[in-house]
Amino acid sequence: MQLSPQTVYNNLEFIDRVDATTSAVYRQSAQEVLADPEISLEWRKTISDRLNQVNHELTVHAHVDDDSY
Repeated sequence: MQLSPQTVYNNLEFIDRVDATTSAVYRQSAQEVLADPEISLEWRKTISDRLNQVNHELTVHAHVDDDSY
């Protein structure tokens, strides 16, 4: 079952506060929306932007955490 674009967008806001499995489900849902030509271009762009932002933030935080002693 595909989630609404609004739900997918909202879920991405919490991706850094959920376990790895839930994070993967959220990312998969975002990919499904991005691949669906029936979803408006505006929604796909908005979700893509948020997914990119989340990925960047998680990457930055992962490097900081890995570097700490």
